[in-house]
Amino acid sequence: MTDQSKIPLPASGPSLIERASGTFDFRTLTRPVVPDLPPAPVPKVAPVPAPRSVAEPVTPEPIVRSEPPVRPFTGERHAIDRAHLREQCLIEPEGGVTGLLEEFRIVKRQLLRTAADERVEHGERILVASAHPGEGKTFCAVNLALSMAAEKDTEVLLVDADFAKPSVLSTLGLPGGKGLMDALADPDIAVEDCVIGTDIAGLYVLPAGNATGSDTEYLASARTEDVLARLTAHAPNRVVIFDSPPVLAASPASVLANHVGQTVMVVRADITGEAALRDAVSLLSACEDIKLLLNGTRFSTTGRRFGTYYGYKE
Repeated sequence: MTDQSKIPLPASGPSLIERASGTFDFRTLTRPVVPDLPPAPVPKVAPVPAPRSVAEPVTPEPIVRSEPPVRPFTGERHAIDRAHLREQCLIEPEGGVTGLLEEFRIVKRQLLRTAADERVEHGERILVASAHPGEGKTFCAVNLALSMAAEKDTEVLLVDADFAKPSVLSTLGLPGGKGLMDALADPDIAVEDCVIGTDIAGLYVLPAGNATGSDTEYLASARTEDVLARLTAHAPNRVVIFDSPPVLAASPASVLANHVGQTVMVVRADITGEAALRDAVSLLSACEDIKLLLNGTRFSTTGRRFGTYYGYKE
């Protein structure tokens, strides 16, 4: 066994670590402080679309066609032959007061009152119709338009909606051209560009347009309401009068009744039968306000003689 008493003891004094600390500055060997860095951005990965079944159909994106911007009526104005109006016993603008003028003054007043009523939807749109041909619907529609055009605060647009047998242009002596049916059939045609101006202040005319065998179907389309809305877009005081086909002879009248707020049913004295009148009114039931206008009377039970007070002589 080793004699531990013979192992020499280390000299007294500081330890090796203490002597090394005195020789070297341990503080210079510390790790420098590094500021915290923001986390690295995580790259965005586009989602992978789910695999489409082979049998699943691909729905194409719908094609949206924009309508032409709405514009005021700026078409060329055409003169209306006053002598031609007199020959047809129509109201003559700037003429004297006649019995015919006075009668339509009374008729238009009721229609304008309804047109101004905000509770009546589309009261400014007036349909003039009759049960059969030859009962005077065009005669009354044109006279109503001429009478309303004399109003100081009202514009009138007379629309020839008798697509099969239009007669408004010939009655007023105006040239033909594109009209309502063209605008309904072609979305690229702005209906206001088809309107014809006249030399009668406040009176405009919209032709029927080119004839088609699908006039009723075009009128029943969703586009019709958009086209008709353009006719009054820039003129809240404008009244639109539609001269429609005879109700019992063609179907467009019953479709137009869905788009108007008033209907004037022309009844020819001693010609229009009660059964025909009831049948026609039933077909126009989509319009809640239907007024009857008795045309061609030769006798008044109350003694009415409009125009005599102004010196009118028969």
